[in-house]
Amino acid sequence: MLKKLKAGKTGEGYIDVVVLILCAMLVIGLALKVMPVYIAKHNLDTYAAELVREAEITGQVGSATSTRAAILSERLGISPTVSWSRTGRIQLNEEVTVTCRLTMDIGFGGLGSFPVELVAQGIGKSEVYWK
Repeated sequence: MLKKLKAGKTGEGYIDVVVLILCAMLVIGLALKVMPVYIAKHNLDTYAAELVREAEITGQVGSATSTRAAILSERLGISPTVSWSRTGRIQLNEEVTVTCRLTMDIGFGGLGSFPVELVAQGIGKSEVYWK
């Protein structure tokens, strides 16, 4: 019985534990690098939804939407490239689309740089009747 207990203590379990801890640390490191991209995507979706809502309320794409974009950029901490499907006045029930693009970099240590382009789109209809 004592021989069986002594035979099980050869040290091979230590290597398994070290490899398991190394793998766990790599997964945690990867999660810390990828999580900010998910947060930025959420902020970009919010940015697009707020901009298109501003266009719906004012019935136009112009100075009001530009001001709202500046406020959102300051508040959310992102400055995406914004493109509209149309500009100027938008008649009641006409559709307008905003597309916001943001490039983020997922670099993992010295392994390199991996740019990721995030795209958010908002679609809405004007609520203003222009005579």
